[in-house]
Amino acid sequence: MAKFPEIVAETTFAQEDKLHRDLLIFACAFMNLAVVLWLAIYWIMGLHFSANVPLVYQLISVASLVHYLKTKKFEVFRFVQLSLFLFVPFVMQWTIGNAVTASGVMLWALLAPVGALVVSGWRESVPWFIAYIVMTVVSGSFDFYLGTEDNSGVSMKTIGFFFALNFAAMSSIMYFLMRHFVVAMDKIKNQLDQQHQLLAEEQNKSERVLLNVLPSSIAQRLKNHQGLIADGHADVTVMFADLVNFTQLTESLSPEQMVGLLNTVFSGFDELCEKYGVEKIKTIGDAYMVVGGLNRNNVDYTRDIADLSLEMREFVITNPNLSRFKLGIHTGIATGPVVAGVIGTKRFIYDLWGDTVNIASRLTDEAVQDVIQVDKTTYNRIRQDYAFEPPATIHVKGKGEMVMYRLTGRVNRVPHTAKVQTPATQEVSGPTV
Repeated sequence: MAKFPEIVAETTFAQEDKLHRDLLIFACAFMNLAVVLWLAIYWIMGLHFSANVPLVYQLISVASLVHYLKTKKFEVFRFVQLSLFLFVPFVMQWTIGNAVTASGVMLWALLAPVGALVVSGWRESVPWFIAYIVMTVVSGSFDFYLGTEDNSGVSMKTIGFFFALNFAAMSSIMYFLMRHFVVAMDKIKNQLDQQHQLLAEEQNKSERVLLNVLPSSIAQRLKNHQGLIADGHADVTVMFADLVNFTQLTESLSPEQMVGLLNTVFSGFDELCEKYGVEKIKTIGDAYMVVGGLNRNNVDYTRDIADLSLEMREFVITNPNLSRFKLGIHTGIATGPVVAGVIGTKRFIYDLWGDTVNIASRLTDEAVQDVIQVDKTTYNRIRQDYAFEPPATIHVKGKGEMVMYRLTGRVNRVPHTAKVQTPATQEVSGPTV
């Protein structure tokens, strides 16, 4: 995925390079056809010496084309062709007489700077254009200082015919070259647009995958190529939910059935997390970890976690796809400071560490089926809106005796609505450090 823009750029460069080669070969073929016609006309008119010029042109042009097809040295082929385009028309004019008797054949030399502009770029075309101007001035000086009365024997009707023929042929070549260039560039542009669309789709897929793994703010920081991502949050609410009877159940299920069952449970949990605007951190076997408070726009994250835990319990008990398995759930919730960050370079994860995480995990382990246990901080914050059983004391490894409360339900059951922090409703909580 990271190399996709490079692939697009290389493909575009190759297409443009091929277009330049095709245009020059197209111009070479067109000029050689014209040369055959001019050679025949000059020979019929008795201008045998002048006919030698297009003959030599054709021999050199074909030889350079054969050399290019064998060696693929485009720079040599390009220089030879542009040189022929520039000098041969002036030489033909000088062998015939002047600009009038030669019917303005020097106009063909304009193909050199225009061809360089198309196949090489505007910078490379400047020397060719200067050379064209210089040759035009030199030819005009010859006509002015060395010109004599017209003794060429070419009638004015013939001169007029050649003027029309030269201008028509040259204009046709210029038009078809430019038309071929525009059509080919349109095709390249369309292909480039398609490649850009594919790139955008791949970027969207990658971003969706990233957002499924990380909180949106962390994903954005990771995309901006920041280094180590580690944050201290002074106040969040952490919840662990663990399935009951799942380990015994897996002994009677096939791998597909077991993964399908977990997918049903955790997909339902994911939808509930999105509903309440809290962050799913990870799954550990049949355990599910969630945190509220990482998004500072929501000040009611503790209540959201409490509502989420009640709905998750109801989901496991009442979902018809799960009831036949007689699954249960036990939950632990704790509120306090944590450290959060991204670890790893491959299959990286966003995780939380600290006493708050340990307490929530321990409360989950101590809870029985369909019981939600919370620590004292969580209880004090939401006790006005939720019902609890009397406090109990448990022993937490590393912390000793700790008071916990069992959450049984809401006191006032109200539909969940999004809560947005405003100056009037902002609740004091610890800042991110």
